[in-house]
Amino acid sequence: MRQITNGRASARRFALAALAAAGAFFTGTAAAQEAIRIGAFLSVTGPAAFLGDPELKTLELYVDRFNAEGGVLGRKLQLVAYDDGGDAEKARTFAKRLIEQDKVDIIVGGSTTGTTMAAVPLAEQAGTPFVSLAGAVVIVEPVKKWVFKTPHTDRMACEKIFVDMQSRKLAKAALISGSGGFDKSMRAECLKVAPKYAIEVVADETYGATDTDMTAQLTKIKGSGAQAVLNAGFGQGPAIVTRNYRQVGLALPLYQSHGVASREYIKLSGPAAEGVRLPAAALLVSELLAGEDPQKPVVVNYRKGYEDKFKADVSTFGGHAYDGLMLAVQAIKKAGSTDKAKVRDALEATKNYVGTGGVVNMSATDHMGLDLTAFRMLEIKDGNWSLVK
Repeated sequence: MRQITNGRASARRFALAALAAAGAFFTGTAAAQEAIRIGAFLSVTGPAAFLGDPELKTLELYVDRFNAEGGVLGRKLQLVAYDDGGDAEKARTFAKRLIEQDKVDIIVGGSTTGTTMAAVPLAEQAGTPFVSLAGAVVIVEPVKKWVFKTPHTDRMACEKIFVDMQSRKLAKAALISGSGGFDKSMRAECLKVAPKYAIEVVADETYGATDTDMTAQLTKIKGSGAQAVLNAGFGQGPAIVTRNYRQVGLALPLYQSHGVASREYIKLSGPAAEGVRLPAAALLVSELLAGEDPQKPVVVNYRKGYEDKFKADVSTFGGHAYDGLMLAVQAIKKAGSTDKAKVRDALEATKNYVGTGGVVNMSATDHMGLDLTAFRMLEIKDGNWSLVK
């Protein structure tokens, strides 16, 4: 059962869904056994809507599917979701509400690094299992007892890109990054690991969240002696960088982060995206995977289910929510209850979970459970994704 609410008047459909869900939930025998409450705060509107919208749709779709099949441990699932609009303070408020008022059993959410980190102290203090859908390594390093995450980290993205640069005999890189939490974290991680891969960073430029022209920064990069450029960022910024990149006449290889791993980036960038490379989950190239690839049936089935239901392109961000929900349900089943400590322990003991992001093996020292092989290097060719061999 779903209960979806929103802090903004512009998203009344969520409030209406909440009323409908609440009415259905408390009728007949459905209220006889208490539902398992899955909490979520997501950036469904605002600048990070391209993350939160597919995440919410995915949670709705699969909560409905679980309930149609009898629920979990003989209990229905109830999704209690709030739209934080990408605002960290609202995320903190909603996380507090989920924990203290809604009394959810587990939280699956946090579309961005900023909104996630605003909620982390609350989850830790309350002892509520929290599976984040955001990218920065700071979410799980250092390890936090109650916090886990599904996406690949920004550090992994840097490393995957630098490995690809090495294969192309590119040793001098220029960085350009945005001002958001993810952008800053990835920039720092790339600077940290570059020496490990014998990559010299010869330029380091930044842009603001509301900037609409990055030609000045890219012109500096053009004269830096760089052999390749890496843009650490997500949202509209990377698309502007990509268009400006071609406008200033840069012909160097351009890399983007996994933060733009959706068709929206290609649409916003237009023909300028041709040849851009980025690390991403297998989900984007499900049809190109080898038949024996263990992820193929998972990503093909998720893609079909999502696209059939919503008539929209799949994105890796919805995949992060799929993995978060499946990990939560698997842990609840393994715990045999919604006892928070037991569910937390079951999450930490996750082994060989095959999801849209890769094969997950968690431990007391790793609350993400993915290694570099979980990333695929993609290149945009003829306006579509292709696998770099």
